[in-house]
Amino acid sequence: MLSVLILTKNEQQDLPGCLQSVSWCNDIHVFDSYSDDDTIKIAKAAGAIIDQRQFDNWSAHQNWGLANISFKYPWVLYIDSDERVSEGLYDTLKKIDFNNTEAVAYEIKRRDFAWDGTWLKHAQMSPYYIRLFRPEKMHYERLVNPISVPNGPVERVNGYIDHYPFSKGLKFWIARHLNYAEMEAAMRLEDMNSGTQFSLLKALIGKSFSERRYHQKGIFYKIPGRPLIKWLYMVIWRRAFLDGSAGLTYATLQSIYEYFIVINTRELFSKQSKLNK
Repeated sequence: MLSVLILTKNEQQDLPGCLQSVSWCNDIHVFDSYSDDDTIKIAKAAGAIIDQRQFDNWSAHQNWGLANISFKYPWVLYIDSDERVSEGLYDTLKKIDFNNTEAVAYEIKRRDFAWDGTWLKHAQMSPYYIRLFRPEKMHYERLVNPISVPNGPVERVNGYIDHYPFSKGLKFWIARHLNYAEMEAAMRLEDMNSGTQFSLLKALIGKSFSERRYHQKGIFYKIPGRPLIKWLYMVIWRRAFLDGSAGLTYATLQSIYEYFIVINTRELFSKQSKLNK
């Protein structure tokens, strides 16, 4: 058996479906950031164990959870409220012999769905995520869009985590990504000030998807014209057009998000320059 970890903040809309998808688990932990809706009521009704902490940033919050939550089992499956464990993934999880594996974590493929139910099979940016792990062997880095850093071998499992990022509507998605952009800009400025180096070699052939993604993102942030490059990458290279109008729209939204990061970085850099004069 394994434990389940769900992060929440005012998730009364999405949490019931998420909890239903892991109802087979007898050790569900809802790690809440002091919701003021019915999130806690819903979690308690489902028999989940509640832990609460004020959210500061993604990696600090997740690392605190892994270090302080008392999980019943050695392995933890981590999902967000707008995600669901598919039947295929559940079938795979039942077959894993956790007592006879050298892995400390497993990558799971995620399916992102658009507002109209279209699977963004080609437009999706990151298909694999480390979501099944031994908590003492895992930590996170970055303020937002955190990187999973396992301390040991990583393997992959079959099955999908289904993700519904537009479940609360387009307005919510844009507002959330405006907030993400501010954090990404803060990290970009911090990297610039500290002289953080990113490796092209690791970006191409890093030992894990997370390591490659970390260095790819760092290098990408140094390239001018990123919003257009991202749109072309998604539409042409990843063939987002094969997902129809939903794929093209999603690619456009992602390029707009990239532009949010650009202008927020410029604003922070301008403020810093004025303070240093």
